Amino acid sequence: MRTGWIVALAVGAGCARAPETTSASSGATATAMATATSTPSATATATPTPTPTPTPTPTPAASAAADPPLEGADFAAQAKVLYRVAACGASGDVPARFDANIVSKHCDELSRAYADYRKSWVEVAEPFIAALRPKQLPGVVVYPFGGGDLVSALATFPDASEITTISLEPAGDVRPIDRLSADFLGHELAVHRSHLERLFEKAHSRTDNLEKESKTELPGEILFDLAALVVHGEEPVSLRYFRLKPDGSVAYVTQADIDAAKRPGERHALFANMELRFRRAGSADAPVQVLRHVSFNLDDAHQKLDPSLQAYLMARGAKVAAMTKAATHLLWNDHFSVIRGWLVDHTDWMISDSTGLPPRIAGPAGFTQETYGTFDGPSPFGDPDKRDSDDLKKLFASQPSRDLPFRYGYPDKDGHAHMVVTRR
Repeated sequence: MRTGWIVALAVGAGCARAPETTSASSGATATAMATATSTPSATATATPTPTPTPTPTPTPAASAAADPPLEGADFAAQAKVLYRVAACGASGDVPARFDANIVSKHCDELSRAYADYRKSWVEVAEPFIAALRPKQLPGVVVYPFGGGDLVSALATFPDASEITTISLEPAGDVRPIDRLSADFLGHELAVHRSHLERLFEKAHSRTDNLEKESKTELPGEILFDLAALVVHGEEPVSLRYFRLKPDGSVAYVTQADIDAAKRPGERHALFANMELRFRRAGSADAPVQVLRHVSFNLDDAHQKLDPSLQAYLMARGAKVAAMTKAATHLLWNDHFSVIRGWLVDHTDWMISDSTGLPPRIAGPAGFTQETYGTFDGPSPFGDPDKRDSDDLKKLFASQPSRDLPFRYGYPDKDGHAHMVVTRR
């Protein structure tokens, strides 16, 4: 795997909704943009040398989960067209039916946004995150509440062999790129470009914005992931859809499955979960990395009703690396105890904003937590628990002030950047 760090934007993602009987947000805000436009805390004035951490060599089981046999329908051709035309990747050709001038204008504007983001955030965050991350970690990464946010996951774990993001949003059907009319291309690209540019500029994305994106012809979740590949210098290799069997194994969607789906709900379900394989652009011999996005409500009721996700997560190995951010403080909510408990049992190292594991859970489970930036209380997203808010403020107050010169997820209630590293 690559050894260098490439850090990029964090695009929006939806969160699992809390049950109606709780006060947690149901129209959840989502994964934070990491942006250099945020103002670091005035009290955090020096960038410290991160505390050295002994890193055990991971066991093979903890390093990577077994890949399922590659079967089913591969939509690599459609993914590569979307990568070239909408995400403005460097490889591939613009289909003859599209106006090359429209694509060129779109890519000129989007490329400027990419360049501005790299300058304003990547070059600031890259050395900081690189210094914090242990040299060796499990190759499997799990990112709850992180749909569409491959760009942030790769920034944090560039050498991951497998990344799983989980959120409410379905991946979406990539096939409309085949039938998108030339007359509608300019409108469609402008909508997606606008969403991407807002994600570059804002500190976080709301789920309702992603829902608007899902109403476009082209699949917004997949486009966000393809944009991440462009920022990181990667290219798509394959795109498949899958379902989770009750035992947690992956069953790839076949063309026969698609042909047999008669009702809209059946067809929608077939395109909910996707697997994107990718590698370094222009390097045929580079290792292939895997992103799987699972569309799933992570609250306890849904996980108990459908055990397939828990079975899938259990198959990821004894230990994983993890991250979460802008998750509307759902891991503070006891209606999300199943996913929280799985993280406690299987996480080797985790990075988050305030929406990660709260101190009352992390400490007794044997984790240590190191704070960066300033936290004077949670942002008003979701329904933060006062006990966890108070505990986290005490945790920040008990540690030396450590500068955080970029935003990683939500700001605190006063707009301060903050971050928490949780290690076993």
